[in-house]
Amino acid sequence: MTAAFFDYPRAAAFGRVVPKTKIYEHTGANAALKDLFVTQVDQIVWKFKLAPETTNLAATRTVSEIQVFGISLRTSKLNEEVLRAIDRAIPFPLLFELTWSGKRKAVAAFKRPSEADAAKWVVSEYFATEWAPDDEMRQPLPVALNLGGLYEAILTAMMPVSKAAGEDIQTRVARMQTIRAKSREIEHIRARLAREKQFNERVAINAELRVARRELERLSGGAPVPAATNE
Repeated sequence: MTAAFFDYPRAAAFGRVVPKTKIYEHTGANAALKDLFVTQVDQIVWKFKLAPETTNLAATRTVSEIQVFGISLRTSKLNEEVLRAIDRAIPFPLLFELTWSGKRKAVAAFKRPSEADAAKWVVSEYFATEWAPDDEMRQPLPVALNLGGLYEAILTAMMPVSKAAGEDIQTRVARMQTIRAKSREIEHIRARLAREKQFNERVAINAELRVARRELERLSGGAPVPAATNE
């Protein structure tokens, strides 16, 4: 069972189709972005509004409501700029459920009001589940004290590594982004190693690779990476 597909309350059902043109209007979409919507997106449906009156959970300062959007796709690939455009257009935390060819995938970024300008939102990188059968049974909503806690629990279910003790959502999201950056670094080091022919250089690159892997292991386990020194 895929961890991030939940059985949302019937009281929260909204079921309203969102015209692509409305997204264009709210984001000032250019021709390239419009082309992504046309070629990759079949339909956008505002499926659920998770609010105090539909969930019996209190709002918090940063999460007054959570919106769940269903996006039926024309292809298995969706450019994240499409999701970012919708996130820019809707001033609430969003959860996306993508469907394509009898399968579904949950996707979301951590979204919070900007500390510098409360009228703006800060959107992290996106987290996503693997594709799963569209008819797979959904799980009950996570137990939470308020909508902020519910949002955190749903996002955590999409993340590839476990929550560290005492780690708040912003710290966890930052760690996930650092893990991704470190994983990309490791792939670049591996590519350099594959190209290098000189023995001494290969030894040095292998040492660099071991250090990067150890850092990734520490990050994945929730332990902080030691600060760099001049030694």
